[in-house]
Amino acid sequence: MKLQVTQQNLNKALSTVARVASTRSSLPILANVLIKAEKSRLSISATNLDIAITHHIGSKIDKDGVVTIPARLTQDFVSNLPDSVLDLTLDGHKLSIETDKYQSTINGIPADDFPVMPAISGGAKWRVEAKEFKKSLSQVVFAASNDDARPVLTGVYFNSHRGDVVVAATDSYRLAENRVGKSKQPINFLVPATAINDVLRIIAEEDKEVVITHDDQQVSFEMGDVTLVARLVEGNYPDYRKLLPSKFETIAKTKRADFANITKVSSLFARESAGSVTINVDKKNSLVSIKAIASQIGENTAAASAEVTGGGEVTLNSRYLIDALNAFSGEGVEFCFNGKLEPCILRSTTEPGYTHLIMPLRS
Repeated sequence: MKLQVTQQNLNKALSTVARVASTRSSLPILANVLIKAEKSRLSISATNLDIAITHHIGSKIDKDGVVTIPARLTQDFVSNLPDSVLDLTLDGHKLSIETDKYQSTINGIPADDFPVMPAISGGAKWRVEAKEFKKSLSQVVFAASNDDARPVLTGVYFNSHRGDVVVAATDSYRLAENRVGKSKQPINFLVPATAINDVLRIIAEEDKEVVITHDDQQVSFEMGDVTLVARLVEGNYPDYRKLLPSKFETIAKTKRADFANITKVSSLFARESAGSVTINVDKKNSLVSIKAIASQIGENTAAASAEVTGGGEVTLNSRYLIDALNAFSGEGVEFCFNGKLEPCILRSTTEPGYTHLIMPLRS
């Protein structure tokens, strides 16, 4: 292998893929990145067996070749080089990286044993607008569980509903659902939340669309010159739509910034009670207020003006409420519930596809 590539392009590609390289695996080659020059195209790849990322970059290739080299060392080295043209030459399993004033030789491992994710053949393919896709996923993924005891809850669920492609995530205490596009074909698959976080990291401002291809075992996301392939989570996702109320006895429409601020202030007094706060919706005074009591410190009540239908109170985890309010981007939100033990719903007045559910605490 012999080629020339700019430091900027190589550094960008290594930054994209190296994060999935695993240094804790029993397979040493998983700590490496695969560098492959073939058919006038240079690709940089890494995998942890569950997620694989490949970044294609422009380069001047004089001779094809392939090798794997340590991901962390290579990324750190290239990132510290000046912005210049790099000469890469492979001699056996040793990769030489040179500029005018820098020269390094990195010992590699033959690429024969580098695991490659199987190609998705015969799967469904559809496209979404990149910017909206990124926004929609970011409003959902944080609600997924981190507990491996229930693997299906550690994923983001893609499904079709009335012609829309909908994504949902839950940890059983809260749930977020959002619309990401349209599809004429049935959609039903579960992607690890870790893979979705990588997709969010990779989507760039200049990317116009994301091409999604999936079968029964894998899904790929193509974003410009980068492709991420992930193994799907096995199992049946809970029928969460049964939890979403169709009617509400109490609705408080208020400014999102005001609601978020009174929640944050009250949460300071809720640390002693694991974040528990009581939300009161008062129709007479057109207010939504939040009260928190800390026996060792004191208590706090904060209120915001609201358009109120009905009235009542409910106890929630303030951290979940803050996370939800931070995920919305519009100015106004509706806080809806039917009683102290029924699910609470947050809806945007300007983002009709996004719904956030929080289960109440027993007060």
